[in-house]
Amino acid sequence: MSRWQPNARERLAEAALELYGERGFEQTTVAGIAGRAGLTERTFFRHYTDKREVLFAGARDLEELFVRAVAGAPASAAPIDALAAGLEAVAEAFAGRRAFARRRQAVIAANAELQERELVKLASLAAALAGALRGRGVGEPAASLTAEAGVAVFKIGFERWIGADEERDMAPLLRESLAELRAVAAGG
Repeated sequence: MSRWQPNARERLAEAALELYGERGFEQTTVAGIAGRAGLTERTFFRHYTDKREVLFAGARDLEELFVRAVAGAPASAAPIDALAAGLEAVAEAFAGRRAFARRRQAVIAANAELQERELVKLASLAAALAGALRGRGVGEPAASLTAEAGVAVFKIGFERWIGADEERDMAPLLRESLAELRAVAAGG
């Protein structure tokens, strides 16, 4: 192994995605990922608990960002508008990460265990958003309904954003998805 080089975490993530794409998730080992990145397995485990975590390491940060933006929306904002503030913050965080997101999602789509983990991540996000809305004084079931709708808007917007032919930034796609939800809820 070579001497210390910067960006070990990013190099490991890149190596993992390359190998997942070439060999499949199941056939990729931590040793293979570390070797491809020019690092040791020990270094891998300093950054990730296992090979799945390479794909889900940012979930907690995403959740915290989304919740913070919802909680920090103006006090006068309706629940759906507080959610819109969260969606804007999330879109900004994804800027410049489309290629990684596309590759990550392809790996997840090819593996049932990873799909299940993704669903757990989204359920955790919905629960956290509902908690943030309750913290703003939104009662039940409105807080949970709004949070679940927000996760659906995020999921649909994200899927559109990583689509092969999509070139627009995530923010307008999330806004369009939220507008569609509002139209459907209004009976339009």
